[in-house]
Amino acid sequence: MTRRLRALAAAVAVAIGLAGAATGCAIDHSGADASKPTLRIAYQTLPSGDLIVKNTRWLEQELPGYNIKWIKFDSGADVNTAFLAGQVDFGTAGSSPVARGLSAPLNIPYQVAFILDVAGDNEALVAREGTGIDSVLALRGKRIATAFASTAHYSLLAALDRNGLSANEVKLVDLQPQAALAAWERGDIDAVYTWLPTLDQLRKGGKTLLTSRELAAAGKPTLDLGVVATEFAKAHPDVVDIWRRAQSRALRTIHEQPEVAARRVAAEIGTTQADAAQQLRQAVFLTGEQLVSREWLGTEGAVGQLADSLRSAAEFLAGQRQIEAAPSVERIRESIYVWGLPNGIG
Repeated sequence: MTRRLRALAAAVAVAIGLAGAATGCAIDHSGADASKPTLRIAYQTLPSGDLIVKNTRWLEQELPGYNIKWIKFDSGADVNTAFLAGQVDFGTAGSSPVARGLSAPLNIPYQVAFILDVAGDNEALVAREGTGIDSVLALRGKRIATAFASTAHYSLLAALDRNGLSANEVKLVDLQPQAALAAWERGDIDAVYTWLPTLDQLRKGGKTLLTSRELAAAGKPTLDLGVVATEFAKAHPDVVDIWRRAQSRALRTIHEQPEVAARRVAAEIGTTQADAAQQLRQAVFLTGEQLVSREWLGTEGAVGQLADSLRSAAEFLAGQRQIEAAPSVERIRESIYVWGLPNGIG
């Protein structure tokens, strides 16, 4: 790790330890027992199975020998920084932040152990009413907000590229979802590429220009991934299995008990059950069988096409000069944690 990255990691460690209640990093200290080791989980308020696992306290039930600390972050870029600081063991991050994290200079020692969802209509590019913007091409010279180094940022760059625009032909503004909403309401920005639940608030006063579902169909898919620190996974594969089973149970809940899933998610993001249900319907949630297929995660000895997707994302980011270079195919494949996976999870 370079001196600059070490300094950044140290700063984040202090921020997490001393300012847990600050925006972008909220820590749940409930049930802490000083006699137990602590399992630290970085999460985001994305409508997904991860929030169901948190709300139901399945990990607390299955891992009574651990304190379970849930730490809230606003974006995958922030989660990457927390992993660099050695402050989390598991985390939620989009495929673009993970591709960036596996690349130089970050080279984060973590692995992908789960696919939480495939982005659909739950991430989108929205133009504010009154701007006259009715297409991606009409964004030339406009101010567009997105959270840098996020899947939304990656998708925005891909959308511009697909329409013959470069990032230099627009004015990109680095804002987290809630900050983007505030800037939108002030009229400081013309468009936003972001995700739920903030996205639904923007849609009320804007026009959707493009969704991540459309970009996926055009060959630029994005995903929300569950990652685990490599050192932790090597030392505690049993814990990884329990965590993965809990995530799989949450996916089954989404598929088989959508009302229960919506109620659990609503409690975590502070909305109504109807709104949570509508938000869940906008993403694509895989089944346990799909997760371990060659199309996605794969199994031990047969890493799936997720590796190809991450490699493609890294190559695109390198082409956009967002990273130095894409990591090797071997580095990407080694980052997919498929140890012990059966032909279906949980």
